[in-house]
Amino acid sequence: MTDLYQLAAATYAAMCAPPSYVQLANALLRAETRDQRATLLDTAHPSIREAALRYATEPEGTRERDRWAAWMRQDGRRVAALKHYYADHMADFISDWGVTVDPRRVAKGQHALIPFHLWPKQVELVDWMLERWRAGEHGTVVKSRDVGASWCAVALLAALCIFNRNFAAGVASSTEAKMDLSDNPDTLFAKLRAFLQHLPPEFAAGYSPSKTDKYLRISFPDTDSSVTGEAGDQAGRGGRKSLYVVDEAAFFEHPRLIEASLAATTDSTIWVSTPNGIGNAFYEKAHNPAVPRFDITWRDDPRKDDAWYAHKVATLDPVVVAAEINCDFAASVQGVVIPSAWVQAAIGLHERLGLEPTGARYAALDVGDTNDRSALAARHGFLLEHVESWSGAGSDIHGTTARAFRLCDARELDEMLYDADGLGAGVRGAARVLNESRPDRTVKVAEYRGSSSPVFAERKAPRTNVAWKDYVANRKAQAFMHLRSLFEQSYAASRGEPYDPNHIISINPKIPELARLTAELSQPTMDTNAAGKILIDKYGDGASPNLADSVVMAFAPRRMPLNISDELLEAAGMPG
Repeated sequence: MTDLYQLAAATYAAMCAPPSYVQLANALLRAETRDQRATLLDTAHPSIREAALRYATEPEGTRERDRWAAWMRQDGRRVAALKHYYADHMADFISDWGVTVDPRRVAKGQHALIPFHLWPKQVELVDWMLERWRAGEHGTVVKSRDVGASWCAVALLAALCIFNRNFAAGVASSTEAKMDLSDNPDTLFAKLRAFLQHLPPEFAAGYSPSKTDKYLRISFPDTDSSVTGEAGDQAGRGGRKSLYVVDEAAFFEHPRLIEASLAATTDSTIWVSTPNGIGNAFYEKAHNPAVPRFDITWRDDPRKDDAWYAHKVATLDPVVVAAEINCDFAASVQGVVIPSAWVQAAIGLHERLGLEPTGARYAALDVGDTNDRSALAARHGFLLEHVESWSGAGSDIHGTTARAFRLCDARELDEMLYDADGLGAGVRGAARVLNESRPDRTVKVAEYRGSSSPVFAERKAPRTNVAWKDYVANRKAQAFMHLRSLFEQSYAASRGEPYDPNHIISINPKIPELARLTAELSQPTMDTNAAGKILIDKYGDGASPNLADSVVMAFAPRRMPLNISDELLEAAGMPG
């Protein structure tokens, strides 16, 4: 078996290796002057030169695929070896041979049919969906509009049918018009057909547009596999499935009904959607720590940048931008503490403004239980440097604290706040034990109690004439409102408006869990109690926003410890 895999990998590498004429053609295309091109041509062998010139004039999007197809057809054993390779590398299969359709390109004089070269985040998505299927578990995909998630899903279902025997794939959307409608290129089955019809026949597993392609069903005779489509309340009622994808899951009329049906027909369902508020089953799944979740947003799309986003903000309804672009579940919810647009404006703000972070560096730990996640945020002055979360399953306070210490060590942080209310109360004792065992590298811990009274109670809350003690009900509300003020100033700065440079927040755009963090930051809402003081509701109808909670702690107003260096004490004639 090992020899077979090695042969498959070697065959794939040989196919992808560019021959001499391709290397020459690429060098000619990169050359900036006529003299450079002339030199390249003069020093090349005539046969290589002729082949390179031919290759360079072929369509850029398909010339490598055409070369690969010709190469593999020279020997049937190559095709067999490549099938073995692609069976274990489906993202490569999709990128190497898949296509997508984008009719918007026609207006620019471009072909609507384009090779489906997966972006890095799309590769992660394909691999993540495969992991859910292999593990026999469900998952949710939270996506921005137009990031190719649906294309990835149908392409993967096709690949699984091609490279597995008796694979039964199911796919659903809220209406049949979104599933399969003649002459509509936006339906799921139109995407599936476009992908299949442009595959080399060697990889189509017997698919035929005229013989094996029916309404809401496509079959693959060579592997006895199939993809079946179902719509609305009929989803999950068509028999057992190996893997099921529910597209735009937040927009079904009766999601509980199809959830019950799917529970009896498949071990693995992938629920894919843009957010559609908080009062639906998709929101609950996306915020259930027990259900694996994958986020893919416009920031993962290499075609889009800040200028693209600014245009969308200027031309679309703010609720549409928040929900369908920023993946904000609370887009239409009243009383959101930190609007999604403010959070987006803070991402990479220091880079755009040319600011260098200075000031205190420390971390904040939000402790989760066995059904929740713990999270640690690290800040440097105004910059949120890093946020990371992990499952609390199978761990305890000592294990959580030890992991947090390791993260502090990795970032050279000597101080960590922790939530001392509830589960986090034991962090201090665990930290003392850990520090005693590592005298050369200790982490000082300081408690944060959201239930306590606000600090600096007599000071005015930012941009108000009200003292903190009269403005908020407790320290948690103070911390959230303070963070809201930082984001508000960052939003002003991003728009070229006057702002306080000492009162902003910037988010490192390279934070791995950025998409989930931005969604969580806009989840909490605010209300007032009987005394007119602000209260914070962190939960809504979902799980606690642990990532956001750790950030709130990290940036909460606090009495900083007074650190006096040994040099200063010595200068004052005092012992260090």
